[in-house]
Amino acid sequence: MTAAARGGEGAAKGGNIRIGILTISDLGAVGQRADTSGDAILDWASERGYDVVVRSVVADETDRIAGKLARWADSNEVDVVLTTGGTGLTARDVTPEATAAILEREAEGIAEAIRAASGPGFPRAWLSRGKAGTRGKTLIVNLPGSTNGVKEGLTVLDKFLDHAVDLISGTNTTHDARRTTHAHG
Repeated sequence: MTAAARGGEGAAKGGNIRIGILTISDLGAVGQRADTSGDAILDWASERGYDVVVRSVVADETDRIAGKLARWADSNEVDVVLTTGGTGLTARDVTPEATAAILEREAEGIAEAIRAASGPGFPRAWLSRGKAGTRGKTLIVNLPGSTNGVKEGLTVLDKFLDHAVDLISGTNTTHDARRTTHAHG
């Protein structure tokens, strides 16, 4: 379902958000591990009527990750790139560094919201170093490598992705004045 069909302002490029899925996995890159987290992103995007226009698996190598992210963003073929994997604390987890190297503007709140959503039920989520931000008119978000972590991150993105794409693309630069208030007791 497109943003316009859900009653929103409509996402960039005529209502369909164009998604790129980049899985970062040494074993996946050589065909020794199934890309279940990338599949979860694909299913999520399909359920929402988003167009997955490009998908790839690369090894945990900074130059390869950064190169792919920059090429996709600079091509203007995608509105959003969702990465999965390589956000942890091992020496091979370099997705945040590769992403930071090509971002023009960081959106720290997105990555923090993803960690905050997962942390209470899965404390190891706080070890994720994922980044988010923009390059040109493309939003790039690092998601964890686990399928459950991806699904939790996508639940967070459901709350604002259409609006973020509208803002980045210049389709809609206003904010709804309605806010949810919370009682403090």
